[in-house]
Parts: sequence; C-alpha cells; structure tokens
Amino acid sequence: MHKVLIVDDEIFVRKGLINLIDWSSLQFEICGEAENGAQALTLIKHLSPDLVIVDIRMPVLDGLELIRQVNEEGGHQPLFIILSGYPDFSYAQQAFRYNVSDYILKPVDEQEIVATLKRIATTLNQKQLLSMTREKPLVEIIMESLVQAEPDEQVMTQIAHTLGLPLTSYYTYVIVEIQDMLPHREIDYMPLLQNMIQRYFHLEGLPLLIHVRAYNQYGFIVPPLWQDEQFGSERMGYMKLLQSLENHLSTEIALFIGHKVDQLKKIVHSRTSADECLKYRFAAGFNGIFMAAELLELPLYYYDVDEELHSKLIYEVEANHKEGYRNAIDAIFIAFKERYFTPGAVANTVRRSMITTINIIRQLEGKEEELAWLTELLNWQTKYRNLDQLRYVFMNFIEEAAEYIAKQRGEKGKSNIEKVKKYIDGHFRENIYLKGIAAEFHMNPIYLGQLFRKNYGMYFNEYLLTLRIEEAKRLLRQTKKRMYEIAELVGFQNADYFATQFEKLEKMTPSDYRNKMIDQ
Repeated sequence: MHKVLIVDDEIFVRKGLINLIDWSSLQFEICGEAENGAQALTLIKHLSPDLVIVDIRMPVLDGLELIRQVNEEGGHQPLFIILSGYPDFSYAQQAFRYNVSDYILKPVDEQEIVATLKRIATTLNQKQLLSMTREKPLVEIIMESLVQAEPDEQVMTQIAHTLGLPLTSYYTYVIVEIQDMLPHREIDYMPLLQNMIQRYFHLEGLPLLIHVRAYNQYGFIVPPLWQDEQFGSERMGYMKLLQSLENHLSTEIALFIGHKVDQLKKIVHSRTSADECLKYRFAAGFNGIFMAAELLELPLYYYDVDEELHSKLIYEVEANHKEGYRNAIDAIFIAFKERYFTPGAVANTVRRSMITTINIIRQLEGKEEELAWLTELLNWQTKYRNLDQLRYVFMNFIEEAAEYIAKQRGEKGKSNIEKVKKYIDGHFRENIYLKGIAAEFHMNPIYLGQLFRKNYGMYFNEYLLTLRIEEAKRLLRQTKKRMYEIAELVGFQNADYFATQFEKLEKMTPSDYRNKMIDQ
C-alpha cells in the first residue's frame, strides 16, 4: 500500500476527499491529515508518505511553499497532487516547475482523480520494484504485483516457479477485515493471521500469498488444493475459517470473498470482485461472510436516507426525546441493512445528520468541539467497520448532542418563546407563518409549535387568528372601512376567507357585528 497525506484547511473537504474514493482498490491508504502546510511539513518527516494531496491556498504555509520547502530540504521526497479552486495558469505553471504530478481543480471530479491515482500508483510501483526486497518480503511484493494487473506470461511463469504453484488451477482472493475498533495497524495481526491461515489450509512450511491492505484489512489467495477438497458448500468452509480466525485473534472479523478464477494470473479479477463485496458490508443477513457469487447481482442503494427519517431524527434530537431519537436511529439503521446502502450512502447520511446537528448547536451559540464524541464520529471510517460499531458511536454522539442542545436552550427556552410571542403580537398584520418564524428564531418549526402550545394553551394558528379577529373587531367598531380593506389590514389576503374565519370565531358575519355595535 502506498501512503497518502491529505492537506486542506477545510475539514469537510478532507473528509469528503477521503470518502469519495475507494483508496485500497487503487493500492493507497490514508496515513494522515493536515490543515496547513506547516503541519504537513512535520507529518511528511514523521510519516514518509508516498503521495501528498495538497490545497494550493492555506493559512500559515500554502501548498506551493510547502512543496518548495520539501524539495529544498532534500529529505523524503513524496509525489504531489495540487488541488485548487483557481484556474490560474500562473499557479499551474509554478506547480509544474516543482515537478508536481497533477494539478486538479475543485470541485474534484472522481473520475479525474482516480485516473491520476492509477497513473501515480504505477510510478510508485516501478520505484518500489527498483528498490525491491530490503523493505518488504518478496511474497508481499509478488502479491501486490499480481492483484494490480495480469502479468505477462514470462513474469507469470517466473512467479509460479518461485512459489511452486500451478499456473492453471482454481484460486480465490479473500479480504480479511479486522473489526477491532482500533485505527489501522495499531496492532500488527500479520504474524498471527499468517500462522492461523497456513494451519487452516495445511500450508505449514509453504509460502502463503498474503499482503497488508488499508483499513485493517489483509488480502490473501486461497490455495488450489483446499478448493479441490471442498465437499460441502464454500460458504460453510469460509464460515469455519471465520470462526477459527475470530477465536485465534480474539476480535470480530469479516471475510470478503472474490469470484473463483481458473488461472493464477487472473487473480486480479478475483481481487476486483472481492473489493466490490466491500460495498455490501452493511447489508443484512450475511453473518460476516460476503461472497461475490452471492452478492454482486443484488441492487445497491447509493443515495441518502429518506428525508422523513432524517427530519424525524433531528426533531427528536432538538426535543431531547431519548426514546424518540433512539427509535429514529433504529429505523435508519434498519434501512441501511435492508436496502443495501453502500458505505458511501451510509457515510453521507451520517455526515448530513452530523452537520445539521452541529448547525443547531452553533445557532444556539454553542461549540461543537465540546462534544466528546464528535471526533470519534468524524473519523468513524478509520475505526468502526460494521453497523453495530457505527450505531454505537452514532448513538453516543446523538445522545450527547441532544443533551448539549437541551442545556444550551435551557433557560433560553422560556425567554425565546416569549420573544416569539412578542414577534407575533407585533407582526400579526403581515403574512407571517410558523415555518418562517421558526427560521427567524433558529428553531425547528414542529418543536416551536409544540412549545408555543405548551406555554400558551393554544396552537400558533389559533393565536394568530385570535389576534387578527380582535383587531378586525376594533376596526369594525371604530372605522367605516370596507370589509376588504379591514381584511387586508389585519393580515388576510382574501376578504371571503376573512369573513368565513370571523363568522367561525364570533358566530356572526363582520357586517352583523358592525350593525350590532351601531345599534348598541
């Protein structure tokens, strides 16, 4: 895996770029993030990334100055991609003087950056092969070569000869994902994993084709002899492997199993289908075994969760109804599973809920940084790899945010509703409505309506109508204005509707009311 450092002063730009691309399928892993060039300079020295994707304009130290300093210091020399919101030829010209690999304009086009990353991966692989086996075992280098493209016949013959494997036989690429709720490579599982898999497949003393991927994943090739020995279902065989691995490593694990291929050189196609299985990681009913043969015809859901579910969750958060927001979260997570949400669609839903919640906190003059679970949720994709784990961190964030919002509202609630009433009293003659007033006071309209009724014993529309009719009665008594004039003065757009509402409340028409007052 080639290491990537993302540098941008906007956190949502960084997270958006990280979530936009399936980095591991392109042989990349995110090793760090920085919000300015000065931070990036320090991280380059400590992390030695192979590639740095950097915004051109940042505080403290901008992108071009960062690249210049890295070049002049002569230490570790990563490749650079520049992101820019400015299609200025002078910027691009200066960037390419520093041998920048590419200059990409924002907003980032997924196809454009994927094509660039593929080209850069090829360059990095060539550099890696030139400095071969001192840094990596030969088997791992061979594995990474096999899973990127079909080797030519001469190379393939040499690989098969070196490893003592038949060129033509059944092979399958399998991804083992460690779901230990820890960042990538905090624990090196490779020795234990290698030992366990070799024993399971009876490969003691023989090479196991295994390599490290991103996101606590390891990829390996199932040997042909084991495939030939399977008399029961393949799923049952992989289920036994999963149970053995979980018992041996004492952590949750998921297996993503590619299509079986009939030649070793075609293992790249098995790897591609195993990567496709990762898109179904949140689907229900597969019990940790995700097989391309079972999954890849099933339709995936790529969009955000339904607006109704999102609105329900946010309303319950604002109202701090624990049972309500827990039920809303349950409904959202059931939708994830049953409708086969892709990881990207799940991430978008989580991000949307998080941004909406943060905006509520900011409107109440709170600080989202005070939420202990914010950072965990921002970085959930680096640690939480199944729905139960995601639900755990999401629920904790929502619970903490709901309590924080209630606290911020606190005593403001009473004063806010009094301000709303004063606003209505002063503007009832205008074309006002609950949703607009809620926006004016940065409140949820449903919550505001319930709060108003709780404090004043009637709904907003009832109160507004009462004010307008009382003012209409005053004008009927004290002026000779016509009905349509009075209707317009008290906030009704239609004289007939005014007359209907007046009669509904006073049990007489406006004309009858005026005549009665004259008689008295």
